[in-house]
Amino acid sequence: MELDYKAIGKRIKIARIKADLTQERLAERINISPTHLSNIETGTTRVSLSTMISIANALSVTSDDLLCDSIVKAKAQFEKDIALLLEDCDEYEIRIVKDMIASLKESLRRDAGLRAAGRNAD
Repeated sequence: MELDYKAIGKRIKIARIKADLTQERLAERINISPTHLSNIETGTTRVSLSTMISIANALSVTSDDLLCDSIVKAKAQFEKDIALLLEDCDEYEIRIVKDMIASLKESLRRDAGLRAAGRNAD
């Protein structure tokens, strides 16, 4: 399995912004150059494990928070992401999102059945 460095970089950037840190300040905290951090955030450079741990610690997040797009069993992280997306929704928006999720879930499960039937026919 190939790691999605662009997705990892995007999550690092989001966590950095939520922590109210500039690239320069975070880079200083973890002893890398701001240019290197910028390259990590854009996914143009592969982040090392030691740098990933330093970033997670400096941002007070878990490595799962940053890597979940590349982890097969990341349900808990995605549930957390969904909860964060819903935090600022009003009553009306929550209702609409709930209806959309129910419809999407029904379609996914129906289509999964069609995919399975197609594989069995081969």
